[in-house]
Amino acid sequence: MRERRPAEDDATLALRALAHIAGDYDLGPRLLEMTGMDAASLRARAGEPAVLAAVLNFLTAHEPSLIEVAEALDVPPQRLADAAMRLDT
Repeated sequence: MRERRPAEDDATLALRALAHIAGDYDLGPRLLEMTGMDAASLRARAGEPAVLAAVLNFLTAHEPSLIEVAEALDVPPQRLADAAMRLDT
């Protein structure tokens, strides 16, 4: 059995977080405001590690949002924070 690479797992987790954020009435607009991106740019660049890191950093900067998304994704908040650090390198 092949071992999964952490970077792939982190990217998948970040994309899941982005999907949740994009569907949230409060978080979606706040993410766009904080990143300075518009929705079209975010969609076009969603697979880039820097953008995925920005999504997770957005969450780690606001603990209530981090906890909300972690619960929605059924992962510990620390998992999102760890993924943000790995994607940010």
